[in-house]
Amino acid sequence: MITVCFSGLYSMEMEHENHTVVREFVLLGLSQNHKVQMILLFFFLLFYMIILPGNILIILTIQGDSQLGSPMYFFLANLAFLDICYCSVTPPKMLADFLSHHKTISYSACMVQLFFLHFLGAAEAFLLMVMAYDRYVAICKPLHYTRLVNREVRCVLVGATWGGGFIHGIILFVLSIHLPLCGPNILDSFFCDIHQLVKLACANTYVVELLMFLNNGVVIVMCFTLLLISYTLLLLKLRTQSSKAKNKIASTCVSHIIVVFVMFGPAIYIYVIPFHAVPMEKVVAVFHTVIFPLTNPMIYTLRNKEIKGSMWKLVSKYILWCGK
Repeated sequence: MITVCFSGLYSMEMEHENHTVVREFVLLGLSQNHKVQMILLFFFLLFYMIILPGNILIILTIQGDSQLGSPMYFFLANLAFLDICYCSVTPPKMLADFLSHHKTISYSACMVQLFFLHFLGAAEAFLLMVMAYDRYVAICKPLHYTRLVNREVRCVLVGATWGGGFIHGIILFVLSIHLPLCGPNILDSFFCDIHQLVKLACANTYVVELLMFLNNGVVIVMCFTLLLISYTLLLLKLRTQSSKAKNKIASTCVSHIIVVFVMFGPAIYIYVIPFHAVPMEKVVAVFHTVIFPLTNPMIYTLRNKEIKGSMWKLVSKYILWCGK
């Protein structure tokens, strides 16, 4: 199997050298209708103007309130930061293209966009697994919580999520730059992604498709399955808790489960069936890359009284300061 993979990549490398590399791609975007594009531009800008500052406020609130010093809030602040970064990869280009008649992206920019899309997406998936571990320790081993999830451990875990995301992204990046692109350069999307590029390759891409699927689809399904199992076990553990603890734990677990479905549902829909066109792919991609990531931290916040109270104090303090 390994020999076949390497020989396949070698043959593709030779074909890559023998063909003219595409210098830019034409993006068809979400719509070709100018009026529809203006409507989409208005709603996406409005969404960004409301939700993006909300995520920044979450980070500032957690960093500025000593009462929110538990590992759960530390991970939540990192999740908000990751989502802000993730939503800075494709939406800015999409919004700019709404105002352009000729939507293009250079080959280099396409590769950079692809790398950061999967780097940050994978880092967020791994961070959700870290947050599941945090909740497991807090509920099942409360007496050892401060020792098992201390500051050093938290930093190592967050660093590992970024490292894992980087490895995931760089593998897909390396596979993508070896795709021989010698003819069509039209992407039926609003951003660059692997399955779009594979369709344009002028060579047999079976080996690359297999490697990409193993690195993408399998990882997504594995993370999703492990997260569901872990939160199911935590919810079953509620039977041994007091009524007050049950409500708090259930609220936290439900928030996490909602985010898991919100993030992994579209990802499974797009990536698990490798390199086949799926209905409503563009619509699902918009939710996956634009809307859901920015709303993930908000889901936690709206169900958490402590952070809502701290956010209100911070906003009130800022309003009073501006009024002086």
